[in-house]
Amino acid sequence: MFTLNCKGKILIIDRPIVMGIINTTPDSFYSGSRIQLVGAILSKAEKMIHDGAAILDIGGQSTRPKSEQITSEEELKRVLPAIEAIHKNFPEQIISVDTFYSKVAKEAVNAGVSIVNDVSAGTMDDTLLSTVAGLKVPYVLMHMLGNPQTMQQNPEYKNVTLDVFDFLNLKIKELVKTGIHDIIVDVGFGFGKTSSHNFQLLHELSFFQQLKKPVMAGLSRKATIYKTLGTTPEKALNGTTVMNTLALLNGTCILRVHDVKEATQAVRLYIEYKNKEQGQLLFS
Repeated sequence: MFTLNCKGKILIIDRPIVMGIINTTPDSFYSGSRIQLVGAILSKAEKMIHDGAAILDIGGQSTRPKSEQITSEEELKRVLPAIEAIHKNFPEQIISVDTFYSKVAKEAVNAGVSIVNDVSAGTMDDTLLSTVAGLKVPYVLMHMLGNPQTMQQNPEYKNVTLDVFDFLNLKIKELVKTGIHDIIVDVGFGFGKTSSHNFQLLHELSFFQQLKKPVMAGLSRKATIYKTLGTTPEKALNGTTVMNTLALLNGTCILRVHDVKEATQAVRLYIEYKNKEQGQLLFS
């Protein structure tokens, strides 16, 4: 079991939970996740909350391979109206912001966010980690090789699992020294990894439980799924559910997804399966 102090709200993770993705971008890789109008964002948020999302993750910058990086000012224009509206209409909902900018993190937390989700591990803004420490909110630490513009240019590892583990392990120590103690780890599926790397990480995901932090898996509709199946992100929901189930079986605590209902159903079935495995359900 893990607990995260989200600005005074204690998030207890004693079973897997779901983080719903809301993108305020015009160019995210999955067209079904792109929403800019506040009314549509609120409708999406309401549905995700109804479907069981413990966290809503708001992002204003596409981090798909070869995406064009926007400024912190432009990112704020995209995410702040969404954050303010969701926080006003659903004040008890835990919201995270997907950003690598310290300015965006600070203003987002002031607007109602209580988790910072950073794909860069603090490498794209030198002041981000100290800012998060000062804000006293949980931090999602993710591994990425390079940056979104370069990460898929022939990524190589000696052993992807050990290399990612070593990176996260060292970075956790750095975060603690900085003053960040509530940490979620993300191996960074698709961020500087081939499909082979991603499948190895998924197969060996339980190895990361040694970090003694909640492990988040962001596999939803990614290229490893749709390219393996010869389809598109729009038709990758079934594959996503399969991959999410494998992640659950291998110890993930948080599923970051576009499709909350299907992910929460996977979690419910997984819990029943684990209860049976542990002898908590009796065969009659």
